Amino acid sequence: MAHETVLVVDDEEDILELVKYNLEKEGYTVVCVTTGEDALAATRMKMPDVVVLDLMLPGVDGLEVCRRLKGDLTTRHIPVIMLTAKGSEADIVAGLELGAADYVTKPFSPRVLTARVKAVLRRESEATEEDAALHVNDIVIHPGRHEVLVGDAPVDLTVTEFRILLYLARRPGWVFTRQQIVDAAQGDDVYVADRYVTERSVDVHIVSLRRKLGKAGSSIETVRGVGYRLRDV
Repeated sequence: MAHETVLVVDDEEDILELVKYNLEKEGYTVVCVTTGEDALAATRMKMPDVVVLDLMLPGVDGLEVCRRLKGDLTTRHIPVIMLTAKGSEADIVAGLELGAADYVTKPFSPRVLTARVKAVLRRESEATEEDAALHVNDIVIHPGRHEVLVGDAPVDLTVTEFRILLYLARRPGWVFTRQQIVDAAQGDDVYVADRYVTERSVDVHIVSLRRKLGKAGSSIETVRGVGYRLRDV
């Protein structure tokens, strides 16, 4: 049985009651508010596991609520499902670009909305282990935040450098070939910005990583004839 808390934001009382009834029937704790201001206040009082958010709200509208949630380090991880009558392609794109996890248009099926809530929470749960901070020597990597610290000092890395370091850090001590590192660094976006990586350019990225990591950079070792590894001492 579910136990997560869902914050539902809508200025129509009948919709709040409908959503609340169906989610509570599945075991969720449901908090309902009718304005954007109340939604932001509710997240500060008790952080929900997911927010179901109408766009057309009095005062602070749903897009602004989403923008503020995603712009705050303490709430940016909360998944937002937008529930709205504004179903044009432009509206959907705007919501997703602000960081919404899903988008459901009115009129809607309560069963479909409940399934979407379950799916979003399941994805978040599956991602928790993947996003857990990694500690290797003096290096701390936060995958979800895309953040690297050496000691308490942040390190500014490119997307490719971050992906390479994260790949090595997931299995400290293991040796990876340049081709394995290329595959990990490119991801699905082979031709985007600095993500076009070749076996020859791996060496350049490693040199840059070592320099940016300072003394901790010596943990990245060259294994001649094979590739690289992140030493865990």
